[in-house]
Amino acid sequence: MSTKDFVEKDYYKVLGVPKDATEAEIKKAYRKLAREFHPDANKGDASAEERFKEISEANDVLGDPKRRKEYDEARALFGNGGFRPGPGGGGSFNFDLGDLFGGTQQAGQAGGFGGGLGDVFGGLFNRGAGPGAGTRAQPRRGQDVESEVTLSFTEAVDGATVPLRMSSQAPCKACSGTGDKNGTPRVCPTCVGTGQVSRGSGGGFSLTDPCADCKGRGLIAETPCDICKGSGRARSSRTMQVRIPAGVSDGQRIRLRGKGAPGERGGPAGDLYVVVHVDSHPVFGRKDDNLTVTVPVTFAEAALGADIRVPTLNGPSVTLKLPPGTPNGRTMRARGKGAVRKDGTRGDLLVTVEVAVPTELSDKAREALEMYREATESQDPRSALFESAKGA
Repeated sequence: MSTKDFVEKDYYKVLGVPKDATEAEIKKAYRKLAREFHPDANKGDASAEERFKEISEANDVLGDPKRRKEYDEARALFGNGGFRPGPGGGGSFNFDLGDLFGGTQQAGQAGGFGGGLGDVFGGLFNRGAGPGAGTRAQPRRGQDVESEVTLSFTEAVDGATVPLRMSSQAPCKACSGTGDKNGTPRVCPTCVGTGQVSRGSGGGFSLTDPCADCKGRGLIAETPCDICKGSGRARSSRTMQVRIPAGVSDGQRIRLRGKGAPGERGGPAGDLYVVVHVDSHPVFGRKDDNLTVTVPVTFAEAALGADIRVPTLNGPSVTLKLPPGTPNGRTMRARGKGAVRKDGTRGDLLVTVEVAVPTELSDKAREALEMYREATESQDPRSALFESAKGA
């Protein structure tokens, strides 16, 4: 059932009862009409079936005291789809109710319209009521808080619980959040304690703003608190233990729901956002979920092949098989030795080979290398380079 139907249909007329009918009278009228137009009693009669649907729809609204109240309020404000302006509005105009309420609602929802038409009309269309009429001070969500934390490389990979000191606005402890030194604030006369005031915008519309006199609190301190100056809120510092999940990266922003500043009037707390900074490691690097490490090898190991030991982060070393003729800069993979992923598995350790060139040689090593050079004099590793240069 659309909102427009809810307002435009005369359910009292459908059931044949007056607008001041009692619940018993509505129930009696519905039962009588339901028996008369029930599909089982009118097989094949499409008009009777349609009439039965209208009767059931009317009973769903008028038979529920809460929905009936909302329906009566809506009918009092909207007549046959036309808006009735408040005092001084002058005239009337038509518009699409579906646009106003955002489309179709299911009749089975609470009141048929989410938070209730009374709330919508009370806030959006205040028809000439006094300051704050039809409204009440609402719970206020606490502010979001942002902080930073610096982790070691290992803590970022494995996760860590760290102490975090935060400063945020919270109910003033000196006055218990009342804003009054004696704890006895008075109701704001401007908004009558609602924290909101209405202002006309022409054409019968009225908009609601936070009360400027009480800053939206609904209360005014007779003797303002020395700490919060009557606001009821003061800067508060606290230290909490925060769990940083495994696998976070440098610069990542983590959201912790409900860990921010406390709310007001029963409102929920805000969220805490933690920006993570990660220190570098002298041996390991990071590439997404993989760790990286550069391992030096000798020329002989790269040329002839070898089994080399490679360190891992916070674990035993692993042995990788270096195939003969491994070039400088080749990267090999040690599976499952990287950073923790979101699903709990681990990435890999990427091992890059770096052929180490000795700066000092013993006589025996020098002699061996001289013999190797003589044995490979016919091999010119740069010949292909010059051929390609000429071809280009």
